[in-house]
Amino acid sequence: MAHKNWLSTLLCLTSTWALALDASEAPVKWAFKLTPTFYATAQSHNALDINLRGNNGPHAVWIGQYQRGNAFEQTRVGYEFTAHYDWGQMLPSVQAATGGFTGGSLTFQIGQPVYVIAGFGRTNLRDYYNLNFDPNDMATFGLGTKLAQNHQLSVFTVKDNRLGTGQVITHGVWRWQANEAEQWTVDLAYKEGSSSPGEPRVSGRSASATYDHRQTFLRLAYDEKVNFSANNQTRVSAGLRF
Repeated sequence: MAHKNWLSTLLCLTSTWALALDASEAPVKWAFKLTPTFYATAQSHNALDINLRGNNGPHAVWIGQYQRGNAFEQTRVGYEFTAHYDWGQMLPSVQAATGGFTGGSLTFQIGQPVYVIAGFGRTNLRDYYNLNFDPNDMATFGLGTKLAQNHQLSVFTVKDNRLGTGQVITHGVWRWQANEAEQWTVDLAYKEGSSSPGEPRVSGRSASATYDHRQTFLRLAYDEKVNFSANNQTRVSAGLRF
């Protein structure tokens, strides 16, 4: 199968990049982030997700558990590697979840201080509750900039390029490092498309705001037609870094 070949290639490349790191560098301490999130969805059960992410230099791993009443639950794990170059950065990522789901993506940032955003993703199409709320079998393209001091702005589009759903989500993301202790992130998005081929098209807006203060953070989000369904969703996350 083509998707298995693509995922195998991505796993091999990721391992090669990780092994290519300079072994003489001093060991980097692990940094962890624990994020519990509560999901309140119209006409559906409320849900809870608990995600633990660990970073060690260019490496990141995570494990999470999603539970929606007695209707659905899923455990997922993932790994990503951030490779830095003179021209920008490359980020391969792989993920697996109970129920047989596997997926992967490859994202680039090219240029400085204005950079191009480009990416590609594939899954094996097994059941998966999408917690990034963008199409997973997709192409990504956009622009970002770090021109303003302590400010970063990016605009990018994520588009289904495999399943014929017409799903398109365009994000505008602003990050502001207010001082050494505080950071704000705002993500505004607009979506349109159908949940599956032949289903009615929907459109909706979403907004999220994240406030970081030292080792803690709080995120609030409201998402119309979440995952291209008929339902709206409110999300609340509160997290801790350690």
